[in-house]
Amino acid sequence: MRISIFITCLADTLFPETGRAVVRLLGRLGHEVAFPEEQTCCGQMHFNSGYSEEGLALARRLERVFADAEVVVSPSASCVGMVREHCSPELSSRIFELAEFLVKRLGLEDVGAYYPHRVTYHPTCHSLRVLRVGDAPLRLLRAVRGIDLVELGEAEECCGFGGTFAVKNPDVSAAMLTDKIAHVLSTEAEVCTAGDSSCLMHIGGGLARQRAGVRTVHLAEILASTGG
Repeated sequence: MRISIFITCLADTLFPETGRAVVRLLGRLGHEVAFPEEQTCCGQMHFNSGYSEEGLALARRLERVFADAEVVVSPSASCVGMVREHCSPELSSRIFELAEFLVKRLGLEDVGAYYPHRVTYHPTCHSLRVLRVGDAPLRLLRAVRGIDLVELGEAEECCGFGGTFAVKNPDVSAAMLTDKIAHVLSTEAEVCTAGDSSCLMHIGGGLARQRAGVRTVHLAEILASTGG
């Protein structure tokens, strides 16, 4: 299958290793990967900040960029949710979050990954409540060889990021993050993973400030790993 990658702003500017992992993983599974260089932001940040016209204009631009794509995959439930909710049904039916695509479209769980670390998984709000990916990420993680997967307490509670929510409501956001970090630390995990770089950035920042010694790693990077 020829798969077009929607890499997202955060992956492009701050977490390029996540994008490389998606390409490596899909290539290992035997697919041809395309990256339309004309792609830009999905418009979610603008839309959620009250600039709906500007946000929708960016979303519509994505429709044109991916007009000829057979299928579009992204390592962000948040950005895919924006496209699903505000773009045409035609594009919405062809765009998938990575775990959703692997499990629900390709019918895969074991992708040949090896990751010998103690890991806990944070299900992001958009993956749960907008895309409803269910346990697809956990099914993929359980099939990873060498992994010690530990359950995260109160996993479905928001980490407190929420895009501009963390900026406009810093005290509430910080309190929510404190709760999330406490649950992460109680697992004694080496790594906290999720399907959205934005949430991992927020959680990772809190863990770093506490010098907790816990890393945040995108789900794509774990699934693309074959050792180390």
